[in-house]
Amino acid sequence: MEDITVEELKERLDNKEEFPFVDVREEWEYEEDNLGALNIPLGQLAASLDELEEYKDQELVVHCRSGARSANAKKFLETKGYTKVRNVLGGIMAYRELEEE
Repeated sequence: MEDITVEELKERLDNKEEFPFVDVREEWEYEEDNLGALNIPLGQLAASLDELEEYKDQELVVHCRSGARSANAKKFLETKGYTKVRNVLGGIMAYRELEEE
């Protein structure tokens, strides 16, 4: 599935859309700054799949700091049968830059 831009994500969050949204950064990073996503650090993703099971056939948005860890999370989830995973391109850094414009 095609990745998601920060512009599209911001529009959806501004519109208060409900969608499965996962932040794969470490807990301390999440505590410093977050977008309200469910925090499951990348290293704990395999052990936390039961938390995401209900979203297996739904669009699932994943993000991290820059888009690299969430790209890995997307690949991992796809190997587990998740068919509609979308990575936030540029991560929270790009999202915050967009907000500053």
